[in-house]
Amino acid sequence: MMKKKSISASKASLFFFLCQMISALDVPLDSKLLEELSQPPTITQQSPKDYIVDPRENIVIQCEAKGKPPPSFSWTRNGTHFDIDKDELVTMKPNSGTLVINIMNGGKAEAYEGVYQCTARNERGAAISNNIVIRPSRSPLWTKEKLEPNQVREGDSLVLHCRPPVGLPPPIIFWMDNAFQRLPQSERVSQGLNGDLYFSNVQPEDTREDYICYARFNHTQTIQQKQPISVKVFSMDSLNDTIAANLSDTDIYGAKPVTERPPILLTPTGTTSNKVELRGNVLLLECIAAGLPTPVIRWIKEGGELPANRTFFENFKKTLKIIDVSEADSGNYKCIARNILGSTHHVISVTVKAAPYWITAPRNLVLSPGEDGSLICRANGNPKPSISWLSNGVPIAIAPEDPSRKVDGDTIIFSAVQERSSAVYQCNASNEYGYLLANAFVNVLAEPPRILTPANKLYQVILDSPALIDCAYFGSPKPEIEWFKGVKGSILRGNEYVFHDNGTLEIPVAQKDSSGTYTCVARNELGKIQNEVQLEVKDPTLIIKQPEYKVIQRYGHVSFECIIKHDSTLIPTVIWLKDNDELPDDERFLVGKDNLTIMNVTDKDDGTYTCIVNTTLDSVSASAVLTVVARPNPPFDLELTGQLERSIELSWIPGDENNSPITSFVIEYEDGLHEPGVWHYQTEVPGSQTTVQLKLSPYVNYSFRVIAVNEIGRSQPSEPSEQYLTKSANPDENPSNVQGIGSEPDNLVITWESLKGFQSNGPGLQYKVSWRQKDVDDEWTSVVVANVSKYIVSGTPTFVPYEIKVQALNDLGYAPEPSEVIGHSGEDLPMVAPGNVQVHVINSTLAKVHWDPVPLKSVRGHLQGYKVYYWKVQSLSRRSKRHIEKKILTFRGNKTFGMLPGLEPYSSYKLNVRVVNGKGEGPASPDKVFKTPEGVPSSPSFLKITNPTLDSLTLEWGSPTHPNGILISYILKFQPINNTHELGPLVEIRIPANESSLILKNLNYSTRYKFYFNAQTSVGSGSQITEEAVTIMDEGKMAMASRQVDIATQGWFIGLMCAVALLILILLIVCFIRRNKGGKYPVKEKEDAHADPEIQPMKEDDGTFGEYSDAEDHKPLKKGSRTPSDRTVKKEDSDDSLVDYGEGVNGQFNEDGSFIGQYSGKKEKEPAEGNESSEAPSPVNAMNSFV
Repeated sequence: MMKKKSISASKASLFFFLCQMISALDVPLDSKLLEELSQPPTITQQSPKDYIVDPRENIVIQCEAKGKPPPSFSWTRNGTHFDIDKDELVTMKPNSGTLVINIMNGGKAEAYEGVYQCTARNERGAAISNNIVIRPSRSPLWTKEKLEPNQVREGDSLVLHCRPPVGLPPPIIFWMDNAFQRLPQSERVSQGLNGDLYFSNVQPEDTREDYICYARFNHTQTIQQKQPISVKVFSMDSLNDTIAANLSDTDIYGAKPVTERPPILLTPTGTTSNKVELRGNVLLLECIAAGLPTPVIRWIKEGGELPANRTFFENFKKTLKIIDVSEADSGNYKCIARNILGSTHHVISVTVKAAPYWITAPRNLVLSPGEDGSLICRANGNPKPSISWLSNGVPIAIAPEDPSRKVDGDTIIFSAVQERSSAVYQCNASNEYGYLLANAFVNVLAEPPRILTPANKLYQVILDSPALIDCAYFGSPKPEIEWFKGVKGSILRGNEYVFHDNGTLEIPVAQKDSSGTYTCVARNELGKIQNEVQLEVKDPTLIIKQPEYKVIQRYGHVSFECIIKHDSTLIPTVIWLKDNDELPDDERFLVGKDNLTIMNVTDKDDGTYTCIVNTTLDSVSASAVLTVVARPNPPFDLELTGQLERSIELSWIPGDENNSPITSFVIEYEDGLHEPGVWHYQTEVPGSQTTVQLKLSPYVNYSFRVIAVNEIGRSQPSEPSEQYLTKSANPDENPSNVQGIGSEPDNLVITWESLKGFQSNGPGLQYKVSWRQKDVDDEWTSVVVANVSKYIVSGTPTFVPYEIKVQALNDLGYAPEPSEVIGHSGEDLPMVAPGNVQVHVINSTLAKVHWDPVPLKSVRGHLQGYKVYYWKVQSLSRRSKRHIEKKILTFRGNKTFGMLPGLEPYSSYKLNVRVVNGKGEGPASPDKVFKTPEGVPSSPSFLKITNPTLDSLTLEWGSPTHPNGILISYILKFQPINNTHELGPLVEIRIPANESSLILKNLNYSTRYKFYFNAQTSVGSGSQITEEAVTIMDEGKMAMASRQVDIATQGWFIGLMCAVALLILILLIVCFIRRNKGGKYPVKEKEDAHADPEIQPMKEDDGTFGEYSDAEDHKPLKKGSRTPSDRTVKKEDSDDSLVDYGEGVNGQFNEDGSFIGQYSGKKEKEPAEGNESSEAPSPVNAMNSFV
C-alpha cells in the first residue's frame, strides 16, 4: 500500500502551489511556468496604512503587483477615481502602480492629504491595496508666553510644565541647559511621560535659570526650544535671615525648619484612573510622588502577578512597562509610593482592546474546471470585527453573479467552477480600532501535466540514509504520479518506498542496489509526461581513528589524530575547531593531513577540539578534550593566628591547581635569628587542608612559607609570612651522636653533634662534658666548653673503657640529664701473633688454613680480624723461581680459619697469619709451607700444519703454557670433512710428551681434515686446540683437465657444436609439427633414459673432488680455529698450479688449497659480493654437458 507524507518546509513553495493553498505574498512560481500560465493580480508591495510624509520631499505611494498577463493600475482618492493624467505633478512609475507626487517642484504636501487606494487589474481579476492615509508631518513653533520665575521653599515639590506644540507625529521631549547638556535625573527629579519635569522635593542645588524643554520632530529633523524657566530655592537659613532684617527685636519671627512630609502623588491625581491599550502595543503606566524623604515607588497587579519576561521598570521605577500586551493583561494595577512617614497609592484600571487580527486569512485557490473549493476569512478583535467580502474590488453584493459561488459569512464556497469563475476576492475585517484587508484569488486553469524537475538530474546520497528523488510537477486537474526503476522497470510499490504528495519519491534507507535510473510519470485527463533521473548511493564518511582525550603538561607538544575513510568519488575537507569556534590564528597550531599538532601548549589551549569532515553529501565529527596541566600556582595570603610560646596556627589560600589536584602542602620555615635566608622543612599536610597547627621552638624568629604539590611537581614558594619571635627557654635536648675514641694510645677524644641554632632555645649555648673510667670507682670529671663539638682528654691508659656524657646549657639553664655512652681510649698495635697455624690442601687450587686466636688483652684495641699473607715459592714441574708476589686475605671478626682460593696446581706455597685492630697489624706467625697437587694442563701453546702433499700433512705444536703437573702424553684426533660439511670417522693418536711434531701419512688427496689436539697429565686431559687443513689435488687429473680445455678452444670443435645445435633445433621443429597434428613424441622419457652422468655432482666418498667452499663451512664439531694459525698452505707455498699445465685456464685454489673452478649440474648463480670463494663452470665441464 502506498504511503503519503507532507513535504518538508524546504520544498514548501512548489508543494503549496500544487495543493492550491498558498499565500499571495509568498509564492515563488517556477519561471517557465510563470511565463506560460495565466494568474490573477497579487499585490506584492504597498505603503503603510497611516503614511506620514515629510512635506519638503516628494511623496512616493507604493503599489506593486504581479500577475499574468501583467496587471494595469489605477487609483482612487477619498473614494473617487484619481485621474493622474490631469495633474502634472503626479506620475506613475513604468510597469508599476507606484505614484510619485513631485512636491520639490512647487507642489504643497497639504494639497495631497487624503485616503488613497490602488487597484491592480488584468483579465483574470482585480486586487486592491489597503486604504493609505497620507498626512504631511508638522513641527509647529512654541507659542510665545511669559514665564514667571519659580520661587520654591526647600523641601517642597515642584512641576515644570513643558506643554510642547501639537505635532505630527508627536515630538520627543527632553530637558537641557544653555550648554546643551542634559539635566541630571534621579529618584527625586525625573521627566514624566507627558514631558513635564517633576521634583519630589527641591533642594538648594536645584536653583538655576536655564531649565529648557526641547521638542524633537523626527520626520522634519527639527528641534523646537521652549523659553528657559527659572527656579530659585529658598533655604530655611536664608529665609530666617531675611525675616530678621525686617522685624524688631520684640517681634516673634523665624520660619519653621525644613520638615519631612509623607508622600502625595503628583501624577496621576486622585486614587483611581482608567487606561485603554490595544493588543500587541506597549502598556506604559506612570506614578510620580512628592514627599520628603523622596518616596520609593512599587507596582503590583491586584489579583494576579505582573507578567514575567514582559515587564520592565523605567524612570527609577516610576514607570511600569509591559510589552506585547494581550487581553489577559487587563486588570487593576496599583502603584504605591512610600517613605518613612507613610505611603499613598493609586489604582489604574487597564482595559486591553484589540484591532482586528487574523485567525485564518484567505489563501489563493488554483482549481481545475469542475472542481470545488473555498475561501475562508476568520479574524478576531475586541470588539469582534465584522467580515465583508468584495469581488475584484466591488462589494460582493453588487458584483456580477457567479452560479458556482456561495457566500456563507466568513466563507465563500465554490462548486463546479469554470474558467470564467476566476477572480480576486477581498476580505475586510473591521472594528472601531482598525481593519484588515486581504486579497485571495481563485484561478481556474485547464493544463496538461508538466514536470519541472530537470531531465537526467543526478541525485547522490549516502548509504543507509534517506534518498529524496524529486518530481516537481504541475497540471490542472492535478496529475497522478507513478514511479518506475530502470527503463523497462515495473511500477514501484511497497513499504520500502514513500510517495509524497508533491511527487517526491523517498527511499527511507538507501542501499547500494538502490542506485540506478528512476522514471517519474505524470498524467491527467489532458495528457501524460515522464522524466528520468539518476540516483547514486555513496559510501559514508567515517572517522576510523578519532581524537582521544589528552592530558599534557604546559609547554609540551600534543597531537590529535583524525583518520578518515570515505567514498573514493567524494573529496573530503577536514576542519578543526576549538570549543566550537575556529582555531586560534597561531603558528603553534599545525594542521596535518590526518592530525592536529599543538606546539608549546599553554593554559589557554585547554578545551575541546573537534575534527569535522565534510563532503558534498555528509558530515561527521569527533571531539576530544585537551587538559593542560602544570605545577600549581603558589599559595597566597598567609596568616598567623593563635600565637603561643610553643605553637602557632598558619592558614593560607591555595593558588590555581592548573587542572591537576593539589595533593599536599609543604610548610617551610626560616630562622631569621640564627640562619637568615635558609629555609628548612617543617611539615607536610594533605591538599585538602589550608590550616595547620605548627610546633615551635624557643628563641627562634620564625617566618613561614607554603609550597603546593600536585602530580606535576611543586609550586613556587609562597611569599613569606610575617615574622614571629618565640621566647627563650632552657635547652630541650642534648647533643646527639656522642662518641669517645682515642686518637693516640694515651688520650680519649670525645665528639658530639652540636645543637642547631633553633635547638639552643636561648643565648649563651655551651656544653658540659663529663667522663669517668668504667668499672673503676672514680668520680665524674666535668668541664664546660663553648659551642664546639670536640673535647680531648689526655693521659689515659691504652684502650680502656670510659663512661661519657655531654649536656647542653644556655643562659637560662641546663637541658635534661643526658644519657651515658661508652667510649675507649686510644689503641696500640697488637703484641702477639696467632699460633698453631695449620694448612689443609683441599685440591690443586684450594686450601684451608686454621689458627688459634690471640688473647684479647694482647690485641690492645678493637679486634677487627685476621690477615693471611700467602705467596707461591716455585712451580714443582719447572723448578724455576720467579718474582714473589704476596697475596692477602682478610677475615673479619674473631674467625680462626679461612679458605685460600685460586692456587696454582703442582706448586709450593708459604703463608703466615697476623691479627688486626684499629691501630694496625700485629706480628706475623712463623711461615707455613704447603704444596698443591697436580692438575690438568692448559691447551698446547700452538698447533701448526705444514707441508701438505697428496697423502700427508706435517703437524707441529708447542707445550702448554701451564702444564700444572708432569706431562705424560699428547692426544691427537682428526677426521675428514666432505663438501657438504659432514664429518667422517674420528681417528685418535697418542703421542709421547717429549715430541713436538708429527707427519701424518696415508691421507686422501684433496681432502679437508679437522684436527683436535690436547696435552695430558696423570690427573687427566687439558683443554684442546683445533685446526683444519687440506691435502693437495692429483696432478694427473689436473693435466687431463688442461688438455680438455685445449680441445674446447679449437675451431673444429666449435663448428661441431654449432652443427649439433642446428640438429637439435630441427628436431624440436619436427616435434612441434607432429604434436600439433596429434602425434606424441616422448622427448622427456628419452631424455631421462639418456641422462648424462657427466653433469651429476661428484662425491667426495669416491675419491673425486666435489664442491667445497671455505666461506660456507660453519659446522665444526667443537670450538677452535677453522684455519691454521699461521695460515699455512698458501698460493705461494704450492709448487704447481693448473696454469702450468695448459693455456687460458684460470684455475684457482682457495687459501686452504681447495680448488674452486668446478662444474655443477645446476645453473650457477652470481656469487654474492664478499664471498671468500666463487664457483664458475669451466670450458671442460661445459663440453662434457653436450656429450
